[in-house]
Amino acid sequence: MSQVTEEERQLPGPRGRGPSDAARRLRREAAEIRAAVRAVPRRTVVAESLVCALAAAFGLIPLLLIPPDRPVLAVLEALWAALLVAARRGRPVAAVLGAFPLLAGANVWVLAVVPLIVLSATRRIAPPRRAWRIVGLACAALGGLTVAVGLFRWETLPMMLAENAVSAVLLLLLPTLAGTMLGRRRPLVDLLRERNAYLEQTRTLTAAAARMEERTRIAREMHDLLGHRLSLISVHAGALELAAARQAPPLAGQVELLRTTAGTAMEELREILGVLRHADLSDETGVERGTYEDITALVTQSRQTGGGPVELVWSVPDTVEVGARVRQAIHRVVREGLTNVLKHASGAPTLVEVKGTDAGIEVYVTNGVPRVPGDSQGGTSSGLAGLQERISLLGGTFGAGALPDGGFRVTAWLPSQQSLPSQPPQPSLLSQPSHATNGPGSNSPLSAQTLTWPRVLGAGCTAVLVVLPTAGFLIVLLVMAALG
Repeated sequence: MSQVTEEERQLPGPRGRGPSDAARRLRREAAEIRAAVRAVPRRTVVAESLVCALAAAFGLIPLLLIPPDRPVLAVLEALWAALLVAARRGRPVAAVLGAFPLLAGANVWVLAVVPLIVLSATRRIAPPRRAWRIVGLACAALGGLTVAVGLFRWETLPMMLAENAVSAVLLLLLPTLAGTMLGRRRPLVDLLRERNAYLEQTRTLTAAAARMEERTRIAREMHDLLGHRLSLISVHAGALELAAARQAPPLAGQVELLRTTAGTAMEELREILGVLRHADLSDETGVERGTYEDITALVTQSRQTGGGPVELVWSVPDTVEVGARVRQAIHRVVREGLTNVLKHASGAPTLVEVKGTDAGIEVYVTNGVPRVPGDSQGGTSSGLAGLQERISLLGGTFGAGALPDGGFRVTAWLPSQQSLPSQPPQPSLLSQPSHATNGPGSNSPLSAQTLTWPRVLGAGCTAVLVVLPTAGFLIVLLVMAALG
């Protein structure tokens, strides 16, 4: 936006073209330039200033080694070239029109800057036919300037026309051709980049919708099957508790434990269904697990069930920060270990140890040989496999195996809050294949420029081939100027 003052806007415009009108236009142009400079990033301003300084240095430093015939004019041409370099971005038309006097000037070193100015300016002029009209006007002006200068030296006019014609072709027309090619490439690249981003977003949303639909279906099946069964168990346990209170008071405690366990299982099922329906599988349920009170409650329930003596050793210092995911994993390890003791070694003495250090949390569930041998009901070890996967995702280690004395131990090490990654990868059985998702464990999406490489290389290589004669001409010209 222009920073023109209100006073300048309200100044009456004269009907003529006097000095006041020119001064007003200059002030307005200066205000617009200042506003444009403030609007661009600071890095761009620094880079452009450096480019302008290099252009001025390239046109001025050789003059100290090889003095020209007209030094004042040569210095002015070098400064003018630096000014055109600065104007090529904001005023590309003016930069192209202002470059043609340099071709007929006294400073041959600024000719190396002219193709860069023309190429950079014409790629910013749209449509391309407008750029060609501007360059044609510059070539015509160059021809008129050559004729005007040659009026005083008729014998050298044909040679001057031939030299300036070659310079116009190599330093104006060929850079314009390369610039228009690059200018046509830019909207195509932007369009393909936008289309590729849209396709990536569509793919991500489609994969997320598919995962949500599958989770909803599983939640519905779990609710219909497990929810109905747990409700029946809870109802019958309540009736059994009333009957036991009247007929078998010694069994009232175990029946009450059965009813409360069924209610707790129902609540946990509802939490899992809520996670499946409304959140990602890596989210937490929001229930405080893995605390000292929670682990104590698990141990107490195991004792009341008749599984044998269970001892808890809790040595987690208050200075150790334990995250919600780690606490949830501690709860799962202890619960799975006590459940396995009840299933496979009922009545065996059990020791639950939870130790905390600055590096992490160590959890041990160790049971001895049961006093009364019994038949184990066996199992599929799916619970231990699930624990190993959960703990490995948190960056910990897990182990389970028999002891030499016939007992069994479940061990786990979990990193503390300081070493736990903020967003650990969470694989999902419900996720799409890695090539169709944008979540953790999948391949990163293709770069927006990948789909445009053939066109980019085609336009870029063609532009380079077009300006090769220009580069060769400049090298020969500068070498001749250095040797002469």
